[in-house]
Amino acid sequence: QVQLVESGGGSVQAGGSLRLSCVVSGYTTSTYSMGWFRQAPGKEREDVGVACIDNYGSTNYADSVKGRFTASNDNARKTFYLQMNSLKPEDTAMYYCALVLNWDSLCSRSGDPYIYWGQGTQVTVSS
Repeated sequence: QVQLVESGGGSVQAGGSLRLSCVVSGYTTSTYSMGWFRQAPGKEREDVGVACIDNYGSTNYADSVKGRFTASNDNARKTFYLQMNSLKPEDTAMYYCALVLNWDSLCSRSGDPYIYWGQGTQVTVSS
């Protein structure tokens, strides 16, 4: 059974940094897309993620985080990271990692294909 376990959230001041981790277990396929999504307080989870990465290391970012967030992967450890720098109060949200396997295209920031989801980790940025 595929499981995603997230960690790394916390509270920081504006301009600070956090690194989210998503450890995945229970799969053997080598092709995938991993997406990072967020849900701001009082809002629905966004249908389009802030970042994604595939097994080839190709990434894609939302304009709102481009240049500040970096997605990376450690395939050997089946661990995925979202490095978040220059955080802003509007980045405050619950962050989720999501995975789809047997993916044979560039990574997707759309939430539609994703089957497996992490439990979420809270990021709070104060001004």
